[in-house]
Amino acid sequence: MRGRDREMSDDSQSPCDARQAGLAHHHRGKSSEHLVDKPAILAALDIEAGQTVLDAGCGTGYMAKEFSALVGPAGQVHALDPDEVGIERLRREAEGTNISARVGDITADTGLPAAAFDLVYLSNVVHGFSPDRMEGFAAEVRRLLAPAGRLAIVEIVKRATPVGPPLEMRLSPEELTAAMGLRPATLVDAGPCFYLQVFENAPIA
Repeated sequence: MRGRDREMSDDSQSPCDARQAGLAHHHRGKSSEHLVDKPAILAALDIEAGQTVLDAGCGTGYMAKEFSALVGPAGQVHALDPDEVGIERLRREAEGTNISARVGDITADTGLPAAAFDLVYLSNVVHGFSPDRMEGFAAEVRRLLAPAGRLAIVEIVKRATPVGPPLEMRLSPEELTAAMGLRPATLVDAGPCFYLQVFENAPIA
């Protein structure tokens, strides 16, 4: 993994300290925005104007807003999350923009158009999927991705950290690759406790 500039919280404590314990699996109302290295993630994603992006498990929509600026008026950003309250808030905030926010579950049929997305992005949600939901997730991602599309997943590292789910719930990059069955393209350090794995829409060679 490459180096990073750590993004610190407002009180200048480590982004992985115990006050962020709400990140640990049940994410409703929580955000990892101050934990992950957004500049490193956005640089690795290399999003272009006019692209169509899905932010799945979008939470507060902080990354959807970043994607919106990058794809510009010719592009589209779809923000998906099962939390109706959060989605309704994001709809109000994104009114008049290129962000379309909707309630949905990426581990099942989302109702979104097939083969339409240049990028599907998830941050800190995949470790919570059961084996059955992981299978559903992999199938839906394959349906949604354009032929040259990419899947990008931010996950917590599989080692002891001050916050996060139990180690047995976490996925290493190798385990994530095996679960997805897609070709890994880029692995990036995404913060003190996180990594970003980008996949191409192609089977593992």
